Amino acid sequence: MRSCVAIRHLPFEDLGYFEQLLSSCGYHTRYLDAPIARKGQIEALAPDLLIVLGGPLSANDEKDYPFIASELKLLEQRLADNRPTLGICLGGQLMARALGARVTRANRTEIGWLPLTFTEAGRESSLRHFGEASVFHWHGDAFELPENAVSLASTPDCAHQAFSCGANLLGLQFHPEVTGLGLETWYVGHYRALADASTPNVRQLRRDAARHAAQLERNGRPFFHEWLKQLEY
Repeated sequence: MRSCVAIRHLPFEDLGYFEQLLSSCGYHTRYLDAPIARKGQIEALAPDLLIVLGGPLSANDEKDYPFIASELKLLEQRLADNRPTLGICLGGQLMARALGARVTRANRTEIGWLPLTFTEAGRESSLRHFGEASVFHWHGDAFELPENAVSLASTPDCAHQAFSCGANLLGLQFHPEVTGLGLETWYVGHYRALADASTPNVRQLRRDAARHAAQLERNGRPFFHEWLKQLEY
């Protein structure tokens, strides 16, 4: 059985339905909660598969949150060694930084459901399973495209929603892992963010999740299964 560690920044921003898929594909998965990790614990991680999850922080916040520096150190070495790694939202931004790209404020905070526009490479990748359906977004920062990375998808306000470096490294800005029920905890945990007049209100987000979340999972399962199967160990 292969090992997977998911670095988590908030208890409710977890693997969602990906956790069951990992188990069915033969992975033993555990979480490491970055904010309470022991000194050196993050840098010492060496699972077969590393997944770095999302959170409300910036990938540039290492002065205030030293565990960000630890994650960057881990990712710099892991990505240099081409070891299977998936980054989601903050995780994708950290991967981009570890590969030398900048992470900056996005043109506009994206919260809610919106489809992806695929590049030619994206249409040939496992991301094609999302098709024209809406996927979930929740981010205020965005990554630039790392050198030697391939851009896979965009949205009108975010030029790079996904990038890959070969078969083993995938950075995503959007959230493919969420479920409609799981998002209820996001609405509580990110209550202050939703109080901003520029963001959708919770009632709208809940209505949109009722329309889109089940399809996201139907599309996301073959995406994730295909990506896992093509990893090169």
